Amino acid sequence: MTEFTKPYDSTLQAALLLLPTVAVLVLFLYYPAVQTFRLSFFQTLLLGTKQTFVGLENFVALATSQEYRTSFLISFLFAGVVVLGTLSVSLFVAYLLFEVDVGSSSYLVAAIWPYALPTAVAATVLMFLMHPTLGIVSHYLEALTGLKLDWFTSGPLAFLVVALVAIWKQLGYNIIFLVAALNNIPETLTESAQLDGVGRLEMLYRVYVPLVSPTLVFLTVMNTIYAFFQTFPLVDLMTSGGPDNATNLLIFKLYRDAFAFNSLGKASAESVVLFAIVAILMYVQLTISENYAHYGA
Repeated sequence: MTEFTKPYDSTLQAALLLLPTVAVLVLFLYYPAVQTFRLSFFQTLLLGTKQTFVGLENFVALATSQEYRTSFLISFLFAGVVVLGTLSVSLFVAYLLFEVDVGSSSYLVAAIWPYALPTAVAATVLMFLMHPTLGIVSHYLEALTGLKLDWFTSGPLAFLVVALVAIWKQLGYNIIFLVAALNNIPETLTESAQLDGVGRLEMLYRVYVPLVSPTLVFLTVMNTIYAFFQTFPLVDLMTSGGPDNATNLLIFKLYRDAFAFNSLGKASAESVVLFAIVAILMYVQLTISENYAHYGA
């Protein structure tokens, strides 16, 4: 055994190697999390320099706030639309790419390139493309169908536009994993199903979906996290929570309460609630998946 392959047998050496990672986690993850939890029990003024202990008052205020309850419901609806929409479209696109024999690499790159865009850039580009008066998408939609995409003043339309952009932005991430999962399916299984006369769509939903269910479970969890936490730039740049709070998601409301209204204590309470919501959703999704996901022998 050479010097480079000799295993470490010293606890001190292992601790020293782990120290940089632990330091980064403590400094940028655990310490801010503890501070956020602590601040949720305080009322803050002057950017947090003046703090008054109020106990559960911030949480009570959230529970009795109609604006927060509306944001809560909107966030759940938005997450449901984004998760289901992203999984459905990406599964269909991945299946089409899986069946392509010529030029599959080019099609794959074209399908996943939106994921490479920074979210802020994607929001800015899509905002101009779908602008009610200047956007080329809105122009041709009105010219062909007579429908005016005035999502600057219509809450439901704004919600729909932001959800569509969120789905479009996340498709590439899902497609990468689903194409890889489909390519791992044995060809003999596909050939056997084709000999039995199974159609293309039936092949997807009755044969392939059960076999890639572990990947679908993973993507469901990641898409849920994305919908609740990583869609902030889309809302901030495209709608700023409007119109009429129709896109005022929890993550955006949290930011606005903290930095626009200087209510760090209330925003910290919202952070704790949002973390608890997503943690519970993760647990429920993983628990339910155990009864449906097929992990093989």
